[in-house]
Amino acid sequence: MKVVLAIDSFKGCASSQELSAWIEEGIKEVYTEADVHSCYIADGGEGMLSALMQNVKGKIVTCNVHDPLMNPISAQYGILEDGTTAVIEMAQAGGLPLVPKEKRNPLLTTTFGVGEQVKDAIEKGCRKFIVGIGGSATNDAALGMLQALGYRFLDASGKELGLGGAILESVHHIDESHVLPELKTCEFIVACDVDNVMYGPSGSAHVYAAQKGADEAMIERLDAGMKQFTQVLKNTLDKDVAMNAGSGAAGGMGGGMQAFLNATLRSGIEIILDQIGFDDHLNNATLVLTGEGRIDRQSLMGKVLSGVSKRCKKAGIPLIALGGGIADELEEHEGVDAIFSVMRYPMSLEEAMEKNRAEKLVKQSVKEIFRLIKLVKKRDL
Repeated sequence: MKVVLAIDSFKGCASSQELSAWIEEGIKEVYTEADVHSCYIADGGEGMLSALMQNVKGKIVTCNVHDPLMNPISAQYGILEDGTTAVIEMAQAGGLPLVPKEKRNPLLTTTFGVGEQVKDAIEKGCRKFIVGIGGSATNDAALGMLQALGYRFLDASGKELGLGGAILESVHHIDESHVLPELKTCEFIVACDVDNVMYGPSGSAHVYAAQKGADEAMIERLDAGMKQFTQVLKNTLDKDVAMNAGSGAAGGMGGGMQAFLNATLRSGIEIILDQIGFDDHLNNATLVLTGEGRIDRQSLMGKVLSGVSKRCKKAGIPLIALGGGIADELEEHEGVDAIFSVMRYPMSLEEAMEKNRAEKLVKQSVKEIFRLIKLVKKRDL
């Protein structure tokens, strides 16, 4: 029996690597000789760098950058074996956990540190970038990132503007005279799993700014600023990206990177599966196990489960999903043959997320699933 594992992290509890190890132990307690292949999985948010770099050859690089409030920090990114492809996880330098709750304010936070990572990778010879933009603390349409790469944003009087989402409303001119020349030869692929636009009711500010520390007044200001800025993009760069699906991701990071860097936005899980050669792992597979902390309708619409299920369906391989919790709405789950919760009795979320308890629950659930499989195979039911 060949079993392929492609399970996302249970966020705040266990990584993809930890879950894969627990599941393999559970499987082998029932099927001692099972051939288990672990593919560490993540979408475009936190954990993408670690998951991807443990599946492929390459190296982790540490560089000195600035966090969203411009405090100096160290951040990591990956360089693949080819020496020219960099993997950047925005959360490393622009992530929400980097900002204390009492200091979260998307008018002030900046993506400058993400640009510093890109610049460092360019200096090391990288020309292709895979950028995961999930988990951001920012709403600056990538302006901070671009400032780190040499762009200057000016107000109506020609004065250079500072940092943060607050400057969106004041940008009237764009100075490209100091931009890194190497950017013209770079390719950017952005892992993006949302379809929000840059402004409006489904725009970056109205949908996501509150969780980044914005109150209602800030949200309205950011939304108006984003609208103003996108008009400048049309007038000065002839780039109309505001209503592109995903342009509002990570506080307008998706749209900013499209407009200035000609970035391509793709599903994060599709990028990961391509990079790790997932389809090759499916050769001669008996079964695939996937899952994430909570499985709901969104799980089957562009996230990890969706991406894995499409590949399995194409290859004709059965797919089982494990989740910490399963939404009531999932009465039907096309593409996934069966979904199981690892919960065995009522408990609080805090209890369920205790690592030792989670490990025990996952192993127990996996053993029961494979005992059933063994019974069916034995009895030929």
